Amino acid sequence: MGWMSPKGTKLARVRLARRPASPNAREENIDGRSYSDYSEYESFSFRLAGHCMRFAPHSFRSDLGGLYFKVGIVCAALSHSYSLSAAEAEVSANINSSAGGDIKLSANEVGASDKDVSVLPRVDVIGNGPRATAESTGSATVIDGRTLEESRVFNVNEALRKVPGVHVREEEGVGLRPNIGMRGLNPTRSTKILLLEDGLPLSFAPYGDNASYYHPPIDRYESIEVSKGSQVIRFGPQTAGGVINYITPEPQKEFGGLVGIAAGTRGYLNGHVMATGKGAVVDVYRKESDGARDNMHSRLDDVNFKWSGQLNDHNKLVIRATYFKEYSQLTYSGLTQAEFEKLGARYNPFKNDFFDASRSGMSATHELRLNADTKLVSSVYGAYFDRDWWRQASDTGTSASALNCEGQSNQSRLAGTALSDAQLNNCKMQGRLRQYTTAGVDSRIQIRHQWLGIANDVEIGVKYQHEIQDRRQHNFSTYTQYLAGTGMTLAENQQRRTNATSGFITNRFHINEQLSITPIARIETIQHERINRIDNARGSTSFTEFIPGVGVMYALSEQSQLYGGIHKGFSPPRVEDAISSNGGTVDLSAECSVNAELGWRAAPVKDLSVDLAVFRNSFSNLVQVGSIAGGSTPYSEGKALMQGLELSTQWDRISPIVEGNLFGRVSLTYLPTAEQRSSFFSPSQVNNGGAVAGSGAGKRLPYAPEHLLNLTLGFRAPAHWNARAEYVLVGKQYADFANTVTPAVNANGQVGLIDAYGIWNVVANYSIGSATLFITAKNLTDQTYIVDRTRGIQVGTPRTIQAGIKYAF
Repeated sequence: MGWMSPKGTKLARVRLARRPASPNAREENIDGRSYSDYSEYESFSFRLAGHCMRFAPHSFRSDLGGLYFKVGIVCAALSHSYSLSAAEAEVSANINSSAGGDIKLSANEVGASDKDVSVLPRVDVIGNGPRATAESTGSATVIDGRTLEESRVFNVNEALRKVPGVHVREEEGVGLRPNIGMRGLNPTRSTKILLLEDGLPLSFAPYGDNASYYHPPIDRYESIEVSKGSQVIRFGPQTAGGVINYITPEPQKEFGGLVGIAAGTRGYLNGHVMATGKGAVVDVYRKESDGARDNMHSRLDDVNFKWSGQLNDHNKLVIRATYFKEYSQLTYSGLTQAEFEKLGARYNPFKNDFFDASRSGMSATHELRLNADTKLVSSVYGAYFDRDWWRQASDTGTSASALNCEGQSNQSRLAGTALSDAQLNNCKMQGRLRQYTTAGVDSRIQIRHQWLGIANDVEIGVKYQHEIQDRRQHNFSTYTQYLAGTGMTLAENQQRRTNATSGFITNRFHINEQLSITPIARIETIQHERINRIDNARGSTSFTEFIPGVGVMYALSEQSQLYGGIHKGFSPPRVEDAISSNGGTVDLSAECSVNAELGWRAAPVKDLSVDLAVFRNSFSNLVQVGSIAGGSTPYSEGKALMQGLELSTQWDRISPIVEGNLFGRVSLTYLPTAEQRSSFFSPSQVNNGGAVAGSGAGKRLPYAPEHLLNLTLGFRAPAHWNARAEYVLVGKQYADFANTVTPAVNANGQVGLIDAYGIWNVVANYSIGSATLFITAKNLTDQTYIVDRTRGIQVGTPRTIQAGIKYAF
């Protein structure tokens, strides 16, 4: 996770971009970022010499990505010198405010790099440096590289559980299909959030079908940004929940890299090779693991390439390329109630099911520095995703046809009787074959200017995105026919197209040193088209949505800020929901809400940080996307209200008598209200326009636990080792609108209360020179727990032990 510095390097050269003040200003800012591995240092101190200097306390922080800092200079006509010390290493520079261009800081330590590293052009959700979070007008969390590295997170689920307000649900136990929800929204397939990588779309069809069937290895990323406030309008189209932006490592100019390997129980294997130098980085991964149930195994190959270059004084360019391949023995269906109780949580009869997918993507980001206060960042991107999912069952329905298995006497699955090979050979085999092509261009200009006598930061962006979905379904009456390649029927052959054009404008008014106000507005114009290639039916629809919002930040002191905002939440309907298979337009509305929050973030005492927020999301139309494959959960919409509280804290050096750093972290979500404010209805073209059984005002929304808790207690020794223990608690939750508590004995497993569960994860790391050894235990007490009932009962991963070594060079 992240980039480890070459052996012996403690401080690399730093390049600071200097922004001259306006003629009438008495202050100018210098923002900088360094790129060495500071993970062994706990704190840094500035030594400032000269006249009229001001240092902003708490404006620097170290992690595996480097040291970030901001210093303000007043009395700009004077010449000053700055120096930064960290242990035995020292960085210093002389600054003459009348001189133009960049300011360069050099490391005096032996072995430091001889070449500069410059900040790369990138689209950030929150921004670079520690002050970015502190100055955000909305809820903002950054999981830094050090946390990801030392926690040895197994998948994206483990990483995002550290963020308050985020509910991450397991599916197959490996994190292959992310199910991420925010502030009470249903996490199924992450349809209510926007996933980005380096600020560009990671999902294969955010406008036309925002379901996630793909996620890269979490090891690929050096940090993760999570934003839930009004600033999410800068992206879109999903603004009802929030934005998750994964940051990939930045290339280095000096040669270095690492190799790593890890292995463990349940078939776990993880190999990693990374090399960097001359402005390029290549990451190669191979990951394998068994899932949470029998007859499941996944194999992933992932290659990530990035090159960056300073073309001249005004132009920078980053080029990225990725390739991902997955082959998994993986079923879609969960367990019936009787199978879970009689055959056990790990039972899985569908050993013939498999998932085969690949993704190729390329992007380029160019930054043009027009002047000291204006830059234009433009990106072009494209990706192709190919997915084949062959399976014998899509859910745990109550009829033989729903089970896709003909001739099952007495419904073996509903009775909890294990299926025989003869029965499996007579089950249908269905191939859900999908190809997605996505391409787009995103351009945004950022300007710092004076207006109405105050400082302003304006950003204006435009985006065009084109999406194509090619969808086929091949059915075989029996598995035996599938093996023979005979008797196939074509059940679906469709193409779905989306063209989306959007633009936004936001301006941050720095009213004074304490108060800033940021209004923002976005407009989305979306065109959907659906073509049925079997009967040549064709339909199209289009709509335009205006999405406003405003955020406010007020600094009570340099260590304490209030923030808040209100914005319109919006999620566009999928192509298949907006246009019926015969080409008709479906009578439905886009998902709309009014989202509000108020928060306080502070460092009230040394080594303690707190972020507390309350939120209220009121939906005039909440869309519950149905399971087309399962067929048992129709598309529906209704009114809903979510409101609650989020808390995150970090306390370093809990005990001053302990040499080293004894630290604790808490992430808490309290969601007392996740209420249906009306019955949920399907449009007339779906389920005959009927109400969802059991839905109604006053009942709790499904998959919205009242409590989420992530508690970490860790220790970093003065040298060589660190360890931590993590407790994860997920409160009880309902699986259906009717809030069914006790399922029937012969139930299909899709309804019933999901009990609260808590698991322990522990990890220890030990460094010897340039090598780091680690061992970790996930679900230490081997708890058995249910995580999902959407297509039958899915269970959490049993105890897993992993150990490995990484060597940096």
